[in-house]
Amino acid sequence: MSYLDATQDLYKEAALTPDVGLCCTTTPVWQFPGLSIPKIMQEMNYGCGSTVSAQDLVNNPQILYVGVGGGMELLQFAYFSRQKGGVTGVDTVDEMLEASKKNFKIAEQENDWFQSDFVNLVKGDALHLPVADESIDVAAQNCLFNIFKMEDLKKAVGEMYRVLKPHGRLVMSDPICEQPMNDALRNDDRLRAQCLSGSIPLKDYVKVLTDAGFGTIEIRGRRSYRVLSPNHYPTDELIHIESIEIAAIKDPMPTDGPCMFTGKTAIYYGNEEYFDDKKGHVLLQNQPLAVCDKTAAALAKASDEIHVSESTWHYNGGGCC
Repeated sequence: MSYLDATQDLYKEAALTPDVGLCCTTTPVWQFPGLSIPKIMQEMNYGCGSTVSAQDLVNNPQILYVGVGGGMELLQFAYFSRQKGGVTGVDTVDEMLEASKKNFKIAEQENDWFQSDFVNLVKGDALHLPVADESIDVAAQNCLFNIFKMEDLKKAVGEMYRVLKPHGRLVMSDPICEQPMNDALRNDDRLRAQCLSGSIPLKDYVKVLTDAGFGTIEIRGRRSYRVLSPNHYPTDELIHIESIEIAAIKDPMPTDGPCMFTGKTAIYYGNEEYFDDKKGHVLLQNQPLAVCDKTAAALAKASDEIHVSESTWHYNGGGCC
């Protein structure tokens, strides 16, 4: 049995018998005005964060969500779309697709604005998406891609890049881990399917995105997620796993490399009214400006009267680029 077969079996079980403890997140379940999320959807929320952000969901976007879970985020996306077929949910597990379909009927009863045909459920594989080139404005996945081994992860990200329109957004939440893991953990297919042993360092995760061509990366959230302890797992040391929420934007790749926003801010505190680096960045005196990591480094070199903060690992838009 391959690790993908193990994943298929695990999520078939989770569709037939909801497993509240399968995944866990400290991100709130967003309750927007007029939106009621059925209890069963919350019980089947098999994500490690959230991929739903109002700033991404303007102008009637076409939305793709891969790995449907119990349908909660599909419902949240439909809240903003509200058009027939505005949201497409893709999953390879028949039982999960059927569970989501049933949950949408409950959502119709609890939400007078919602219609099940706002969401188009499609059986498909993240490695071979049944979606046309450049047809999607916002693509999302939650706690799925970390399951993939590296070559499959590259394929899955490449597929998302393919279906996105220019300037489209890939919004994801996945576990990451900065510590090395031993082979016993890495080769345990069920632990990988449980979104644990496939976790990789953030820099490796980001490199897959930028190698695919995404020119802008936003780290929107970074939170503690799990620990793998010696008394419960085959490891000699405590391993800390975090979850991230990240957006990769299909912008043209800058000549000097991708722009990565990790929550850094620059503040000019000199005696002039503003500081202009002649490269498109103007800092008003004592006014914070969110900057990407490249710009932060360049501004720190350009003047000794600019304070550059450390990464907060939380960035929600605005700033220099």
